[in-house]
Amino acid sequence: MHRRVAFLTGIAVALAVAATGVAAYVTLRVSLFNALDTELIDTASSVAFPVAQDIRNIGGLTGQALRAGNVSVAVIRSDGAVYYVPDERVHLVLGAEELSIARLQQGASARTGRTGDGQEYRIVAVPITELGNYALVLGRPLQPTKDILSSLWVVLIIFGVSGVVVAAAAGATVARSSLRPVRTLTRAVEHVTETDDLAPIAVTGDDELSRLAEAFNLMLRSLASSRERQRQLIADAGHELRTPLTSLRTNIELLVADADSGMLKAVDRAEILRDVSAQLVEFTTLIGDLVQLARDDSVAPSPEPIDLRTVVTAALDRVRRRGPGLRFDVELNPLYVIGEADTLERAITNLLDNAVKWSPPGGTIRVQLDGDRLRVADQGPGIDDADLPYVFDRFFRSEKARNTPGTGLGLSIVAQTIARHGGWVKAGHSAQGGAEFTIRLPGSTTFEGLTDHEPSLD
Repeated sequence: MHRRVAFLTGIAVALAVAATGVAAYVTLRVSLFNALDTELIDTASSVAFPVAQDIRNIGGLTGQALRAGNVSVAVIRSDGAVYYVPDERVHLVLGAEELSIARLQQGASARTGRTGDGQEYRIVAVPITELGNYALVLGRPLQPTKDILSSLWVVLIIFGVSGVVVAAAAGATVARSSLRPVRTLTRAVEHVTETDDLAPIAVTGDDELSRLAEAFNLMLRSLASSRERQRQLIADAGHELRTPLTSLRTNIELLVADADSGMLKAVDRAEILRDVSAQLVEFTTLIGDLVQLARDDSVAPSPEPIDLRTVVTAALDRVRRRGPGLRFDVELNPLYVIGEADTLERAITNLLDNAVKWSPPGGTIRVQLDGDRLRVADQGPGIDDADLPYVFDRFFRSEKARNTPGTGLGLSIVAQTIARHGGWVKAGHSAQGGAEFTIRLPGSTTFEGLTDHEPSLD
């Protein structure tokens, strides 16, 4: 890119210099010829009267006088007859333009012609109105004018080439300076590729390249955060999976040993099988939660208008079967959101399952949807203030929950799902002394109001 910028700069300057040089050359050439023509016509007009007085001798002009004035004079008659100064050594070669002036007796002509010995002259002709059928022709050598134009051409070439070289050097310098952030960014990318070190690069300035570097740093931070979350998920998942796997392996080994020895009683064997079944259920739930948490957010979601009351009702129908002795106090007011019904239902189900898990027998679970808030409250032991900041962390288990069933992932799934829908979830204390979870989702209390919200998920 550095060489390309320098090359393109040189080409652009070369074209500009060439266009300017050609324009200057043409302009000066036209100006010089116009000035020469005007001077010759004025001179011819002033000489025409004395020549008319003595047309045979062309006004008494001599070759010496013409050489002193650096001009050549001739007279042409309308019938084509040409008269020259007697002792003039160089004669103009006249043509149809001069003959036309002699015949028409009006206007003036100017052209580039030659003399008898081949020299280029600028030739003009004016009518001799006193005689009526003659024209005076005056010529001057073009060599001085051509010398001026040649000198100009040389100057333009020298300065044009110098300008192109200077411009190319300046372009290379500017390109080197301007592309320094790009080179820095390139080295950073190569460093990341070679070392897998996601260290950000230093950013200076406020131009487009600086913003590109900032975007690159933001990408590195995102990758580092994603890598850390992945590492933490793998570590936590390995720790959580180890316990049920160890217990499951122990029980299966006991069953295998019993198949050979028959040492276990039928009651003990049935107890081990029930334990294995429960462990498999816990293991399956844990894997499902892990899959949900590890879901690739780059997969395009399919948001659609949703009546959140329908989603909450479906979650309640599922959870009521798990808490047959509990009472559900439900108040659902209209709230329409844009999102994914399945993932929202899973998140709300997790909150309700948590409430069922901690509610005492015969307790009441309060579910209220009002405005853009959904509140789920129970009458359980509640959440300790020290645990409130961590309840949505993956695999977090409070001291009260150490010996209870669960994976420690349900509330993490709730937080992740609600965040993807542009909302938030908070944990607190209910008025009945238990835990209360509040979900806020952007939406509208009327279906028509959804037109004010973009149908997208973060």
